Amino acid sequence: MSAQTTSYLPFNLEGIDDVDDYTWGNEGEGSLPWDRYSHVFDLMQNGNRAFRENHFEEAINNYSRANNIKPSDPIILGNRSSAYLRICQFLKHRPPSASEYSPLSGLDPTTHAELAVKDAEKLLNILNNSVKPYILKSNALILLERYEVARNVILSGLQVDPYSNTLKASLQNLARTSSSLIGNRSHGRPERTDDFDCTLCLKLLYEPITTSCGHSFCRSCLFQSMDRGNKCPLCRTILFISPRTCAVSVTLNNIIQKNFAEEYAERKLEHDSLINFGADLIPLFVMDVVIPCQKFPLHIFEPRYRLMVRRIMEGNRRMGMVIIDPTTGDVADFACEVEITECEPLPDGRFVLEIESRRRFRILRSWDQDGYRIAEVEWVQDTVPTGAEDREELQELTNNAAEYARLWLRREKEAARQDRRRLEKLLNVEVMMPTSQDPERFSFWLATLPERRPSERLELLRIRDTRERVRRGLIFLRAEEQGCRVQ
Repeated sequence: MSAQTTSYLPFNLEGIDDVDDYTWGNEGEGSLPWDRYSHVFDLMQNGNRAFRENHFEEAINNYSRANNIKPSDPIILGNRSSAYLRICQFLKHRPPSASEYSPLSGLDPTTHAELAVKDAEKLLNILNNSVKPYILKSNALILLERYEVARNVILSGLQVDPYSNTLKASLQNLARTSSSLIGNRSHGRPERTDDFDCTLCLKLLYEPITTSCGHSFCRSCLFQSMDRGNKCPLCRTILFISPRTCAVSVTLNNIIQKNFAEEYAERKLEHDSLINFGADLIPLFVMDVVIPCQKFPLHIFEPRYRLMVRRIMEGNRRMGMVIIDPTTGDVADFACEVEITECEPLPDGRFVLEIESRRRFRILRSWDQDGYRIAEVEWVQDTVPTGAEDREELQELTNNAAEYARLWLRREKEAARQDRRRLEKLLNVEVMMPTSQDPERFSFWLATLPERRPSERLELLRIRDTRERVRRGLIFLRAEEQGCRVQ
């Protein structure tokens, strides 16, 4: 991605020409074992080299792998955000005619810009006294054409450093072009007719999308329909769009929002109720048993779960992972909440997710909603030892288990030194290790080290005695080390 053409944007972006070098230093808080830090350092070197050679997708891949091992590192986040911005800028610069001889696949400009915003916001939480995250976030918002929000971010950055030439240049560019970006024309109020209704839900259009064949639908209605085919629901014209590449019709949306404010507010409440489930309601993905402190990829391809993931990504990014209990033929009574930490939508509507398991729950009741399940749940925690002697015994058991687990990981990493993928998998498990001062979470993490059958993992979710879970984790770990299976 190194072609250069006439700029699509009304002005050039500032401050993303290069990335920061990852200096060799691994001391103080947040330091890593030498082998993990060396791996991160190599990934960052490769990523920076790819960035400077305009191979931005390769750079992002290296930065993401480094981030999996060392999350929340400011240089990793800043460099990955810059790479997302450069890809987005390239795609916006690229003329449509270029696709005739060099077609593109992968994420669209909007997705890259949104991912850049996400990394910039994480960086802002870490370095709120630096202008770097403000530069990255404002550039991403400009690419998303959210100019007023970008201006506010730039002004916030100038409060941190009033002498930042990069932020000053961005603010001047925005000021020079504001007259062409913001119109002040007034329009008469249109009459409320069926023309402003979605032909799928028969309600006022909410976040309307106008297709290439000229028909308008609610964004959620259109893509729920397209989960089962890529044709216009009205005229059956083949559509080459996805939820990420097709933007909301801004003009139509503004007309509806300004002229039918009350009805629009009702539609917004209705939409929000589908993505914000409440404290004790959670959507369920029926697949397997997971336990807290796990991290793994997930491929979403079924239409019902595509819809569910789209709604989750607009809400709190969390769902429940559950299995069908073979003894009852219904969902199991215990399950685990997972959070979507990375989401890559594919051009055909599928999703590739990175998820991390959080806390367990017991299902009180469940029902179907739009093809997938919703459950009312009760959050579950272990019974805390009341006596001082019991707490000391639990802490000592946990400390001993932690030492044994570190020794086991060290031996496994040494054995996997020639197997890069196995080593990276072990490093990803190691980075999820909780402190031994949190025995409940540690006991679940310990159970993720050996391979466990679904029935065994489900039984762990039901146990409310931390000591029992730690003991079982050690038994299974020792059994796997000896090459046998506990019955």
